[in-house]
Amino acid sequence: MTIRGKFNGLDEKGRAAVLAASGAAYTEAGTFTHDATVSVFTFRCQVPVDGDEDDAGLGAMAALEAYQVPYEILKLAVTDLRDIKIRRKSG
Repeated sequence: MTIRGKFNGLDEKGRAAVLAASGAAYTEAGTFTHDATVSVFTFRCQVPVDGDEDDAGLGAMAALEAYQVPYEILKLAVTDLRDIKIRRKSG
C-alpha cells in the first residue's frame, strides 16, 4: 500500500517518529518519504491480505495510525507485489 498525504500540526515527537521511519521500502511497520519540511509524505507499507483491497487499505491505515501523527490522506494506492516484474541485468 502507498498512502500520500500531509501532516496536520506535526509536533517534535511526531517529527522524530517520522524521521526515524524514513525510507522507501515496503515493510509491515511502514516507512515514510517526505519533503524537506516534513509537511507532506508518502507512507509505504506491506500488508499481507488475500485479494481484498478494502482489507489492505484498513491494514495500511492501522500501520499509519501506529505512528500517532496527525495527517490527512490525499491518495491511497494498492500495489500487488506479486505483479511486479524485476528486470535483471544480463551480462
